[in-house]
Amino acid sequence: MTFKALIVDKDEDGKTHASIENIDVSRLPEADVTVAVEYSTLNYKDGLCLGPGGGLVRNYPHVPGIDFAGTVEESSDDWYKPGDKVVLTGWRVGEAWWGGYAQKARVKGEWLVPLPEGLTTRNAMAIGTAGFTAMLAVMALEEHGLKPENGPVLVTGAAGGVGSVATAILANLGYEVAAVTGRESTWDYLKSLGAARVVPRDDVAETVKRPLESETWAGCIDAVGGPMLARVLGQMKYGASVAAVGLAGGANLPATVIPFLLRGVNLLGIDSVMKPYDGRLKAWERLAKDLPMDKLEAMIHPATLEDLPALGADILKGQVKGRVVVDVNA
Repeated sequence: MTFKALIVDKDEDGKTHASIENIDVSRLPEADVTVAVEYSTLNYKDGLCLGPGGGLVRNYPHVPGIDFAGTVEESSDDWYKPGDKVVLTGWRVGEAWWGGYAQKARVKGEWLVPLPEGLTTRNAMAIGTAGFTAMLAVMALEEHGLKPENGPVLVTGAAGGVGSVATAILANLGYEVAAVTGRESTWDYLKSLGAARVVPRDDVAETVKRPLESETWAGCIDAVGGPMLARVLGQMKYGASVAAVGLAGGANLPATVIPFLLRGVNLLGIDSVMKPYDGRLKAWERLAKDLPMDKLEAMIHPATLEDLPALGADILKGQVKGRVVVDVNA
C-alpha cells in the first residue's frame, strides 16, 4: 500500500530538496499507532526543516511536519482503537521522527491526545503547536496571578501563529490586549481578533539604557525574544509575568536583572515539545472552550503539500499571517 508524502532528502553536495512522492507504508517508522492523517499545519520549525540547510533534521530521507490530526487506522496501544480521532504536537515528531506532511504517520501512542470534543481535525490543525503554545502561555500567566482587572497584556509577534491565537484567547477571556506587529497591513486583522490596540514593533524593538521604564503591562506573551524581550521586561508592572515562547528576534537576551530584583517580574519559559500528557490534555480542553472558533477560522490560510516548500521559506522571513492549514489529501 502506498501513500503520498512530502519527502526531504539531501544531495551528495549537502543540499536538501523537497518533493512529493508515493511511498510504501512499510517505510513508516516502527511504532504502535498508525494514523490516517487528514490535516497538518506550518510552524517555524517546519520552515527550518524544509529549508535548504535541513534545519533540525538529522537523518534523510525525512518527512517533516511537527503537527498532525487524523483518524487511527491501526493500534497496539490500549488507549487508542481504529476510528479514534487524534491530535499530535511536539515530541520531536517532524524533526527526529517522520511527521505529518503525509497521508499516513506511525507514532507512539503516548505522544497522541484524543481530539477534544467540539474540535474538528481541521480546526485542531488551525490551532497546532502555535495555538497549543499560546494556551500554555495563557495558563502559565494565570497561574502566576494574571487577571483581566490587572491591566493590559502585551502580545509580541502578534500576527504570527502563536500571537494570533494568544490575542484571540486573551480577548475572549476579557483581557485588554496590546498587539505588537511590524506589519501595518495586519492591524485590521489583529483588531478583528480582539486586540484593543496595536503597538508598532519599532516602539519596543530596541533596548534602552534605562533598566526600568514606566510600569505598563500586567502580563506579556513574547514570541520574539532578543532585544524586544529585554525592553519589555523593564516595562512590566510590579509582580507581573512574561511568558517566553519564541526567539524570532534572536536567542540572546541583552537584559539586566533589575526588573526581577526591583519589581519582582517573572520570566516564564514555555515548552510545548515535551509537555507531559496531563498538562497537554488540559491545554487542549481549554482551547476547545476558550478560543472562539469564528476567530480561529479568520486566521486560516489553506494549503496543500505542494505549497509547503514556498510557505516554509515565507514563515522564516516572517511573511506568514495567521495559521496555515494543510490538507494532506488534496
